[in-house]
Amino acid sequence: MQNKIKMIPLAGAIAMAFAFAGPVSAQEVITIGQVSPLTGPNAHIGKDNENGATMAIEELNAKGTKIGGKPVKFVLASEDDASDPKQGTAAAQKLVDAKVKGIIGHMNSGTTIPASKIYHDAGIPQISPSATNPKYTQQGFDTAFRVVANDGQLGGTLGRYAINTLKAKNIAVIDDRTAYGQGVAEEFTKSAKKAGGTIVATQFTNDKATDFNAILTSIKSKNPDLIFFGGMDAVGGPMLRQMDQLGIKAKFMGGDGLCTTELAKLAGAGLKDDQVVCAEAGGVPDAGKAALEAFKVAYQKRFNQEVVIYAPYEYDALMTMVAAMEKAGSSDPKKYLPELAKIHYKGVTGEISFDPKGDIKDGSLTLYTYKDGKRTLLTVTK
Repeated sequence: MQNKIKMIPLAGAIAMAFAFAGPVSAQEVITIGQVSPLTGPNAHIGKDNENGATMAIEELNAKGTKIGGKPVKFVLASEDDASDPKQGTAAAQKLVDAKVKGIIGHMNSGTTIPASKIYHDAGIPQISPSATNPKYTQQGFDTAFRVVANDGQLGGTLGRYAINTLKAKNIAVIDDRTAYGQGVAEEFTKSAKKAGGTIVATQFTNDKATDFNAILTSIKSKNPDLIFFGGMDAVGGPMLRQMDQLGIKAKFMGGDGLCTTELAKLAGAGLKDDQVVCAEAGGVPDAGKAALEAFKVAYQKRFNQEVVIYAPYEYDALMTMVAAMEKAGSSDPKKYLPELAKIHYKGVTGEISFDPKGDIKDGSLTLYTYKDGKRTLLTVTK
């Protein structure tokens, strides 16, 4: 007997397909934007930030997160700003046009500040995991937040530490003329002077420079106890190499842009034990270290590398944003923004809540030095 094959009309097949696809199509897709430098000299830090966001997205999807009682799927839209303000605003506009529900980024203050107006005008919440220039949250944008301390806290703490703990008296200051580098150097200078230090030299470079012999030779003649550098590790590392070549024995201090696990590789033989003191614009007291260490272990397993610096803060920034969506029962920026402004979230980097400007409340700082090429904890302070 010949088998008869039952044919289903095309219209019926389409209807059946939609019937089977019902539960899948009901799942809301929530796209969150992430911007950091994925090319250029700061790409190693930018990729670290992106990895932190990726871990958050994967974790949220794996546990089956629901918003307003409905299952959702999170997607990360990652853009490269190359630490360039013009590219940063172009990336911001691209994500706004794509109608993302929120922004995690940017990494640098110099890209975060101009991009923040674009997000504000579109009503899209933005949490930076690492931009520290105070101007970012002083613009009056209710969409702008950060999960790290600002340069006022960072530079101020380093200035006091330089004078009171390191006993520096004569200090040279170099900055890279970026919004971040200039900002943290200015705050450091104010604090060091107030604590009784003397600024014997002020020099400038740029964020792509590789030759510092002229400014370092000029500084050497002033015989400083300490050199403060406002800038990133990609410039600070080679600067340490050239200090060593010129026989400059001064302590070297910088902010979070300098304070990475990559500095030893970038500085090579120029990095001496206990010579560098730097600060991460965040910090976890002893009681909260277990969660942070667990994150670092998971990061190493996922990406086969150590955390460079701000991946945990990027992870927490994204998780905090989603916690606000959960509280609001909606991923609509207009609906969850009020919840974000009053959020209390316990992250791997500590308790996260924001003041009226969008700065993290009661932000901590972590001071480090380097021994045997490894970043070594000095203290967590406020």
